[in-house]
Order: sequence, then C-alpha cells, then structure tokens
Amino acid sequence: MTRQKMNRRSFSLATTGAALAVPLGLGRWGEQDDKAPKGPVEADFTRDYAAPSFKPSWSKPQINRELAQDFVIYAHMDLDMVKKLLQREANLLNASVDWGGGDWETALGGASHMGRKDIVNFLLEQGARIDLFCAAMLGMLEVVQSMLTLQPALIDMRGPHGFNLHFHAQVGGDDAEPVLEYLQSVKELELRPVPFLKKRKTDKKNPTDK
Repeated sequence: MTRQKMNRRSFSLATTGAALAVPLGLGRWGEQDDKAPKGPVEADFTRDYAAPSFKPSWSKPQINRELAQDFVIYAHMDLDMVKKLLQREANLLNASVDWGGGDWETALGGASHMGRKDIVNFLLEQGARIDLFCAAMLGMLEVVQSMLTLQPALIDMRGPHGFNLHFHAQVGGDDAEPVLEYLQSVKELELRPVPFLKKRKTDKKNPTDK
C-alpha cells in the first residue's frame, strides 16, 4: 500500500473538501449554501434541573469567537497565519469551536485530519493537547495500541466532522501506515480515497511552488 508523504504547500478552502465544507455551510464546490445560517446560532436552552451551586465569576473576557474560528480554520491549511494569530493571542492554542450540533474542533484537530504535520508539530511544540486522532495521523503506533487496549470502544470514536481513526491514519501517509494496518486488524473498514491526498500526489509530480 503506497501513500504520499505530506508537503508544506498551503491549500485554499476549495482543496480541503469535506473537511471544511460541512461546518462552514458550503456547497459541494465550496459555494455558500443559501439555506445555511449566516453565522453561529446558539440553540435554545432552559434548565430543567437544579443549577450548579458553583457560580462562575466571569472575571475575564472570553476570547473573541470570530478570532477562535479563524484560528481553527487556518490550522487546516496555513502555518504562517496560525503563527500570526497565536502570536496575537496565545490562549487560542486549545480553543475549540462548535461548528453546530456539538461538532467541536480545535486547531490541532483540524491540522490532524488534513494531515498537516508541519502545523501539527508547531502546535504541539507550543503545548497543544495531543489526542488519539493526532497520534494516529503522526504514526504513533504504541500510543494508539495502548489506548485501544485500555478502551477497545475507541476504535469507533469519531473526531471533528465525523472523521474516524482510520481516516487520520490514511492522511498520515507513509509514517502512519503501520497504524492504519493495526486499525484495520482491529476493525477492517472500506477505505475511500481522500481527495486532497490525490491532489498532493499531482502537486509532487508537477511542482509549481516557487
């Protein structure tokens, strides 16, 4: 099984495919879906249980939602912008955005399912909280094996946008091939081609980076 290694080329939103189309309310070709909300809408909620006795002080302002959103989006594709925004606000590092319906995603999560090892490694160096999906993408076989031994049900766990462990190992390329083989031995799945990996293969054959 041959897989393409990652390169450092930045990709536009159009090349991220399903990774961003659903949470951003984009159509099949990256066009804005008129039926999608124009901005985040908080679900209605009324407590039907006793309120917690602990009362948060809210002494510090929350990080701006739009800034956190931009940081997570750029983490899919643009290392320079990730560095720029993190320099502006260091506490963005582990910020998590709910794209709707509890589809939570951090910058590390976005970079991981895009196979962007350059962005992932930078975020980890800054102290981002590594998770099992990231470990699978990076080819950390012993970590993946240990976690699945501890809790076998994790084989069915899904990350941002529903991407599973197998998918993360796929986008990890050659380094993650042993992880993918292990995951397939635990639970064999039909592996579908990943569109942006095919594009990277084409880019390597026909390099255009200056």
